[in-house]
Amino acid sequence: MENPDAIIIGGGACGLMCAVQAGYLGKRTVVLEKNDKAGAKILISGGGRCNYTNLYATASNFISENEHFSKSAFSRWTVDDTISFFETYGISGKEKTLGQLFPVSNNARDIVRVFERLCEEMDQQLVCGADVKSVERVAGGFKVSYEQNGKLKEVFAPKVVIAAGGLPIQKMGATDFGLRVARQFGLRLTGTAPALVPLTITGKDADWYAQLSGSSVFCRVYNDRISFEENILFTHWGLSGPAILQISSYWKPGESIFIDLLPRENISELIQRERQQNGRKLLLSLLAELYTRKFAEALGGYLPVNKNLASLTKENIQATDSLIHEFKVKPAGDKGYDKAEVMRGGVATDELSSKTLEAKKVEGLYFGGECVDVTGWLGGYNFQWAWASGFVIAQEL
Repeated sequence: MENPDAIIIGGGACGLMCAVQAGYLGKRTVVLEKNDKAGAKILISGGGRCNYTNLYATASNFISENEHFSKSAFSRWTVDDTISFFETYGISGKEKTLGQLFPVSNNARDIVRVFERLCEEMDQQLVCGADVKSVERVAGGFKVSYEQNGKLKEVFAPKVVIAAGGLPIQKMGATDFGLRVARQFGLRLTGTAPALVPLTITGKDADWYAQLSGSSVFCRVYNDRISFEENILFTHWGLSGPAILQISSYWKPGESIFIDLLPRENISELIQRERQQNGRKLLLSLLAELYTRKFAEALGGYLPVNKNLASLTKENIQATDSLIHEFKVKPAGDKGYDKAEVMRGGVATDELSSKTLEAKKVEGLYFGGECVDVTGWLGGYNFQWAWASGFVIAQEL
């Protein structure tokens, strides 16, 4: 394509939405995607089903140095806009847990096909297998050099959009490209870290977690900043599951988290009621009614499970209450970017206009999606940010 209005680096959720929305406005773009196919992360999200938004997404569901930064984008491209956009092209949504919206077909490929078809219809050039090597300021805009099939190529445009994602899942082509471009142009970055990521346990407690590998328990996981009620999953190396992934975005190395293993009942009150009806019942039997037998027996490592309820002392009951409702975990670390859903941190929001996502210091340079310091909860929130940021940028191209 000669003389495009903009070059979009990254053919993921943000980049594809940006190209399509620019097309609606009569703008022509070139999308440079490193992978052989566009939308690689879309295709694997939600186990290949693509949780493409969340019905309850607001700015309060995102972590950022500036908690208000995303409000402008979300006011201009709402959850209803996302739903309407996909319905227009034949994709209806069905709600699953906690507002998560999936295509009725349960096929992420359908989401990507919408963008591929629209890019083709609108003559937006989608170049796959394009490994971008450099972004340079030149007279009239930017020169982007990229390698494709062993050949070095160049494309020029007055504007460039960095929608290259973050660091998670390197085997899918993830790199720090967006962060490097930001540094190159003198933009500040916030600290980056894996987010929505499983947590690891080492030391003397590791064997206890390992013996429960595969066990899932509905819990409230919390710290002094936030709490989440969803399932946790024990693994041979630590903890995973939705509640753990959620809290991981609010956890830092060296900190502890707490788990309420019975968030909707009070274990002390249950024990008192049960002992009045059947004092000979073992604590193990009561716990086995609340959890799996395997989990109840594992709690025997901490509790007097072989005592009958009538024999439990006040101290026994207090210890049980504390363990069940305030189970303390001090993770050794996390499973890193290859197991993380997203990256926390990125291009500092004070470097960008909240209305346009253009870099304040560099006219014509835009950043959207995961490489910006706007990180959502698990469950479709990060896709909503990708669609919204892609839309906002497209209005300026």
